[in-house]
Amino acid sequence: MVSMKRIILILCLVVIAAGIYLFPKMINQRDYNKYLLYVPDEVPETGKYPLLLYLHGSGARGNDLSVLENHGPRPFLMNHKEFPFVLVSPLCKKDDSWHPLYLLRMLDSIEAKLPIDKNRIYVTGLSMGGNGTWNLARAAPDRFAAIAPLCGRAHFETEDVKALKDLSIWAFHGKKDDLVPYQASERLVNKLEEINADVKYTLYPELGHRIWDETYGNPDLYHWLLSKIK
Repeated sequence: MVSMKRIILILCLVVIAAGIYLFPKMINQRDYNKYLLYVPDEVPETGKYPLLLYLHGSGARGNDLSVLENHGPRPFLMNHKEFPFVLVSPLCKKDDSWHPLYLLRMLDSIEAKLPIDKNRIYVTGLSMGGNGTWNLARAAPDRFAAIAPLCGRAHFETEDVKALKDLSIWAFHGKKDDLVPYQASERLVNKLEEINADVKYTLYPELGHRIWDETYGNPDLYHWLLSKIK
């Protein structure tokens, strides 16, 4: 007759074996291996491209990469060749959100394939992607020259805000936003101003949550980004 201790030992080994098998699969589920990559035809005189990472909102999540064709900065940049950004637009899976660790791994893989100027890497995103922009910057503030979060939020403590002091930030929000109140951006901007960070803030008085057309269609954003070098 099998002893109770042996049964418990066998069960423990089964659990451990299952963990060893499933953990890598769980990790792989959060790899952002689906993304649109726009590379300008001409390489800048420096021989290296600036890179702009775009993080979409929750409504674009899923498996259909084509939904990002007309999302974010992509339509503007494809029609304005004077801005030499490599644009990376990853797709977040359904019911998931943006995780800094896996975004950084994706950037590593792109930098290994293309001549990217590591002093000119930028992040922008809207709504859930705005949240992701703030959190990615907090996770790796030394990796980026500037960020532009749209209608996002982040629950930062004082130390989190201080970590962004040397990063250039331009935040955007609509005053009539009924999904993410504009105060979410305003609180972060005020805290950054208190520590003399390089931060600016655009509040659209007549707009709600949908502010991305005005923001990503404005060439001033791209001029501003390119003016920031780490």
